[in-house]
Amino acid sequence: MAGKTIPQIAVLGSINLDIVIQCAHLPTPGETIIAESSREVSGGKGANQAVAAARLGADVSMIARVGNDDAGAGLLRNLQADGINTQAVLGTESADCDKNIASGIAVVMVEQSGENSIVVVPGANGIVSQKDIDHAAAIIQSCDLLLVQLEIPVETVLYACRIARKAGVRVILDPAPAPSAIPEHFFDVDLICPNQSEASALLGWSVETISDAQVATRELIERGAKNAIITMGKQGAVLCNGCEVSIFPPCPVETVDSTAAGDAFAGAIAVRWSEQNSLIEATRFACAAGALAASRAGAQPGMPTRNEVEQLMLQREKLSGAS
Repeated sequence: MAGKTIPQIAVLGSINLDIVIQCAHLPTPGETIIAESSREVSGGKGANQAVAAARLGADVSMIARVGNDDAGAGLLRNLQADGINTQAVLGTESADCDKNIASGIAVVMVEQSGENSIVVVPGANGIVSQKDIDHAAAIIQSCDLLLVQLEIPVETVLYACRIARKAGVRVILDPAPAPSAIPEHFFDVDLICPNQSEASALLGWSVETISDAQVATRELIERGAKNAIITMGKQGAVLCNGCEVSIFPPCPVETVDSTAAGDAFAGAIAVRWSEQNSLIEATRFACAAGALAASRAGAQPGMPTRNEVEQLMLQREKLSGAS
């Protein structure tokens, strides 16, 4: 990273077309409700995090797959509009792929409180392979940081992480969705950053309070992660660097749509950690980015800019100074 002024971030993950449905409340099993509205927006955890990092000032390369369909073409255009390098985003035209596999789709239901429920059809995301990672190896080896999630095959993610480690490249894992079975070396990353429900699934016990999160971050490090952050929604976030535990209060915002708040957080922490090499400063920055994303509708459309995040941080500093 020495001598570089702009963070070079590689993001391996999913690209989806999100069908976002606004409703008064999320339906219970067997219940039919009438929604208020629907819209189509670009999404997928990988693409969301790539857009978040790009808008915050990083030079971002995306490693993924889309279908050979209109949705895939549109999803690629949207990434490129944010300045993201898409040369390692493959279609399904290669001989070893089923050309009829569509781009990934997510149905996102958002209730008035901002809480959401998501159903994902992986589509092309489900065939991202180790061969695809070999195709993108030079991108991974030359970046400052590799950011990964789990909406593509876990074996592919682990393979990419091994390439990054051999090249001395930092790896951040956002373990979402949390796997039902935890592979060997799953925790062998520089930073793991689950939310509280994902941390609960990974550890096998309920993480409900800040005190729980303090214990849980230490346990994640005992399992192999060098650093661990658990995001706790309106309770804030907890960081453990292997020695000390730090607690970060939430940024007070009115929640509109929490769908991509975690993705904004992950993208932001990747950028700031690459720039300043301080996880404490990076976590403060990421908390502000996640809060801004939660205060807006849509996944990628709601990702904040660098200036917006810095302005929110400045406002918080003034308020804390005044108090």
